[in-house]
Amino acid sequence: MTDRRRYDVVVVGAGTAGIPCALEAATAGARVLLLEKDGRVGGTLHTSGGHLSAAGTRRQAAQSIQDDSDLHLADVRRISHGSARDDLVRRAVELAPVTVDWLDDLGFDFAPETPRLVYGHEPYSAPRTYYGRDGGLSILHVLEPLLRDAVARGDVELRTATPVTGLRSDGEGRVVGVTVWSRDGDQDVDAGAVVLATGGFAADPDVFAEIEGVPLVSAAHPTSTGDGLLLARTVGGAVAGRGTYLPTFGGLPHPTTPTRAQWSDRPLLIATERPPWEVYVDRAGRRFVAEDEPSIDQKERALVAVPDMTFWTVFDDRARRESVPMVLGWSPADLAARAGRRAGVHTADDLESLARLAGIDPTGLLGTVRDYNAALTDGRPDPTGRQHRPAPIAEPPYFALENHGITLISFAGVDVDADLAVRRTDGSVVPGLFAVGEVLGAGASCGNSFCGGMMVTPAIGLGRWLGARLGPGLADRSLRAPESLNSPS
Repeated sequence: MTDRRRYDVVVVGAGTAGIPCALEAATAGARVLLLEKDGRVGGTLHTSGGHLSAAGTRRQAAQSIQDDSDLHLADVRRISHGSARDDLVRRAVELAPVTVDWLDDLGFDFAPETPRLVYGHEPYSAPRTYYGRDGGLSILHVLEPLLRDAVARGDVELRTATPVTGLRSDGEGRVVGVTVWSRDGDQDVDAGAVVLATGGFAADPDVFAEIEGVPLVSAAHPTSTGDGLLLARTVGGAVAGRGTYLPTFGGLPHPTTPTRAQWSDRPLLIATERPPWEVYVDRAGRRFVAEDEPSIDQKERALVAVPDMTFWTVFDDRARRESVPMVLGWSPADLAARAGRRAGVHTADDLESLARLAGIDPTGLLGTVRDYNAALTDGRPDPTGRQHRPAPIAEPPYFALENHGITLISFAGVDVDADLAVRRTDGSVVPGLFAVGEVLGAGASCGNSFCGGMMVTPAIGLGRWLGARLGPGLADRSLRAPESLNSPS
């Protein structure tokens, strides 16, 4: 069947960016259709920690924290080594305090310790990271009632379990609608503009292998399969951000699925939070970074050079008892009980047997531990520069936890101009087609780095900003956002 209904705006993806975009477009007077391939809305908010970053918020002011968007921008430039999209980052950080204050006005359930400095990735220079008590779901708890009310009023039409199978273009290359799947057959929907807000591709091994060219061990949301990027490419959309990929430093393999990681059972490898007793070794049994290196960014970059981005943390029974916790949520007794039973968790009474069980070269591991212990005993400096060496690795049984560089987000994505219009490989714009959120790739807002909160906050802020511009007559891309969404600066 064919559905020739026309909408001013069709938003593809009802998640972190898509819901705010649809809501603001409707507020601006547009007739909006919001499409979601999953049976529920929210996308990655169901699995994300939901970290936000913003400078100059009311919550900072209440704690006498002096901060502003220029300092935020400078931090992103520093952490990303200048590799992020400066135009998009500038707009995102200017919209960020508006975004966080908007969530605050809507009753967002902030974790009481926020704003704070977070050390899971390279820290900011000021406490400007926020999150809810329930992670990403805290954001969804705010957005979902707004969407429900908009649907009830008839301002937004929502269709879940409705994948978009194609973009429709006219003879001049303008995107004029979408084709969607339904039980009754494909439907053609006309639109003044289409917004891709479908998220990334970090859950699709084939797309990931093509775009990133590195092994995928994913902890990403299962619907992150690259739909928006693949759709954009069918109308000539370019891919930006190739070469900016960086792994998250270490995660245990999934118990049943080789290409996935169990993010809930992650080893705690941030030296500022848990000073290490273990050594990190690659498949040859060689160390590759100082285990107490305070910069997680430096550890992540070192991991890129490790074959298959796979390494093992090796330690003895004293470390199991005293360096707690080794794995998030695991007690020393839990670790001992899961060794030899849980995938990636190995134990043996001697290092040679441990190496064979884990898949490490025995000669290499024996030599590495011998040299580590000898330098400690003799009072010689560690060859990697490590300072924290609490004890030799000498008390059996011994343990090895297999770690992979894991992927939560995708770094490459759809190329857009400063107005979020999709661009072709020659730099020209695909008329009528826009993109926002993780479909742009983390490289746009983080560059070749992890900048805390610079995925979720830009998704919401830029999603609202784009939606507010896409009222009736949206083909005029010179429309400005309402003052409520402009930066106070």
